[in-house]
Amino acid sequence: MLHVAVVGSGPSGVYTAQSLVQSGLPELRVDVLDRLPCPYGLVRYGVAPDHEKIKSLQNNLRAVLEDERVRFLGGVQVGPDGLPTARLRELYHAVVYCVGAATDRHLGVPGEELSGSWSATEFVSWYSAHPDSVTDGFALGARSAVVIGVGNVAVDVTRMLARGAAELSPTDMPQTALTALAASKVTEISMVGRRGPSQARFTTKELRELGSLPDTEVVVDPEELTLDPEYVDPSALPAAQRRNVEVLRGWAAAPPQDRARRIRLRFFLRPVELLADDDACGSGSEGAAVSAVRFERTVPDGRGGVTGTGRYEDIEAQLVLRSVGYRGVPLEGLPFDAEHGTVPHLAGRVLREGVVAPGEYVAGWIKRGPTGVIGTNRPCAKETVASLLEDAPELVRREVPADPLAALRAAGVAPVEWAGWEAIERAEAELGASLGRGVVKLPDWTSLLAAARAGGCSVAASVSVSRRSGASPS
Repeated sequence: MLHVAVVGSGPSGVYTAQSLVQSGLPELRVDVLDRLPCPYGLVRYGVAPDHEKIKSLQNNLRAVLEDERVRFLGGVQVGPDGLPTARLRELYHAVVYCVGAATDRHLGVPGEELSGSWSATEFVSWYSAHPDSVTDGFALGARSAVVIGVGNVAVDVTRMLARGAAELSPTDMPQTALTALAASKVTEISMVGRRGPSQARFTTKELRELGSLPDTEVVVDPEELTLDPEYVDPSALPAAQRRNVEVLRGWAAAPPQDRARRIRLRFFLRPVELLADDDACGSGSEGAAVSAVRFERTVPDGRGGVTGTGRYEDIEAQLVLRSVGYRGVPLEGLPFDAEHGTVPHLAGRVLREGVVAPGEYVAGWIKRGPTGVIGTNRPCAKETVASLLEDAPELVRREVPADPLAALRAAGVAPVEWAGWEAIERAEAELGASLGRGVVKLPDWTSLLAAARAGGCSVAASVSVSRRSGASPS
């Protein structure tokens, strides 16, 4: 019997489990461990609530986790304050780490720490009911917002700021976030990129959604767009970028509209400073709130990048969300490439000082970096599993416990098993019904673990958790 632990129940972790059970091995058991009591990772805590079609991917992931050869063990912290990686290695023939990229990149500019300045990851975690989210005041009092970045996450948070209560109420958004966004006074949202429209990372489908929001106008400055030579002549662009250009051309040519909210798409502007409300120079005292973002105008440098011009523009904002990428973080007991934010590997096999570490593997963003879409994790996982299966004859020679779960329980670990997760699902359906909505997510550790216990799951009264804010997309 080959016993495999998969750490992380997001897409990469579940696709890894799927590849294992589809391998044809007759004697196989896979335990999928997750720090959270809920499965699905990025699909549950990263996909926007109004993207029901993408969120329905949970049904596919569910089918894998309900396979008789697969076992979900939630609420299990691996690493600091939890189960050491060395001990995990003793309990299983192989361990596949699918822990994603758990933090976000910073701008590295003065004023980034001001009140009202957040990462898009924190904002997404809040409206997605991630139990590590620590605030509910993102939109309170703000009239103008600046979203820094032009990828799909930037489009998501821009769209959520512009949505009304009527559109958000049918989603599974937690009630506190729905109430706050319904009361939001944000009417002006600027989504800003340091490069041109031809280099933006959003997909055309996501981009077009901005133009379909009720009572919302999308504004694009045609003169700003023409700074991009490939926008002027998009013939050499890939089809996806050409479609983006077509959408932007349509908005740039549209006459002004009298709408309640306005989304401005800005390009060739690089953030250099966040300005405080009590000091136009941006050197406000501790606790000061952001009032604007200072940008430097950039121009193409002819080599695919941009260069500064020395000309500056301030854009008013009481809320600033940076969406400039994710980054992997070190996991205690594993090697780490700090430059790339990944674990060194060879076709998914973990490398320690350039040598393959038997029985240790990686998949997903911690393997390749935060690139691609959800589906990109499938071939990534298949590559890793192919390496593991190739190594399996040697791996099974090592003696491990007949049932690793019994050893975990003996060590004081009380996982949330599948029955506990199903109890959480029932509690979220009941909460939604009591509010006159559909399913509504439970937003905190206390309510999640209480629901799991109420369903008969022997969850410990306190589960060791990391209070690191934000989801860990994998």
